Amino acid sequence: MNVLIAPSLLSANFLDLRKDVEMVNDSVADLFHIDVMDGHFVPNISFGFSIIKQIKTIARKPLDVHLMIDKPERYLEEFRNAGADMLSVHYETCTHLHSTLQKIKQLGMKAGVVINPHNPVALLRDILPDADFLLLMSVNPGFGGQKFIENTYNRLNELRILKTQVNPNLLIEVDGGVTLENAAQLAKAGADMLVAGSAIFTNNNPKAYIEKMKISVA
Repeated sequence: MNVLIAPSLLSANFLDLRKDVEMVNDSVADLFHIDVMDGHFVPNISFGFSIIKQIKTIARKPLDVHLMIDKPERYLEEFRNAGADMLSVHYETCTHLHSTLQKIKQLGMKAGVVINPHNPVALLRDILPDADFLLLMSVNPGFGGQKFIENTYNRLNELRILKTQVNPNLLIEVDGGVTLENAAQLAKAGADMLVAGSAIFTNNNPKAYIEKMKISVA
């Protein structure tokens, strides 16, 4: 089982972002997770194109960019140009979700759909064949450091069954409240990618913490 670990830079030290990016480069992590927030879809504002471009200049691992923004289809090419390798959009933010996913793929990125804790998993049956990955939020989107929602395990099990029925190649990503304590259980329930922010960047030895997390899901 090769579960991917994606440290979330939302929890990094913005006063010394290069240091944290280099730490992830030198760790056994697989991806950089970058949360983009617009202050409308979620009540917070974070990275823009210029910051992502700068991260890309030193990142040696793919950029997994999570768009928590309204009408994301307006900016797909800009995010590709900024350096996104994977781009995910929330289910409820796209008027034409299918065409948005197709456009992301046409631009050469992996296309993902994001669902919030209140979105029924069954909503995704018809769109999952068009997605490369599904991002399951295990907290409410918008802020780091939230407590993990335990019902996520039930939703993961539902998704795992749905995946086998409609898109066996789909990768399932979990974001929110992921720690060393629950990583193995999430992997066992069906997660292929784990996003962790606060747990990694508040640790005294984040590089070692990432390694322990990677070992726990091996």
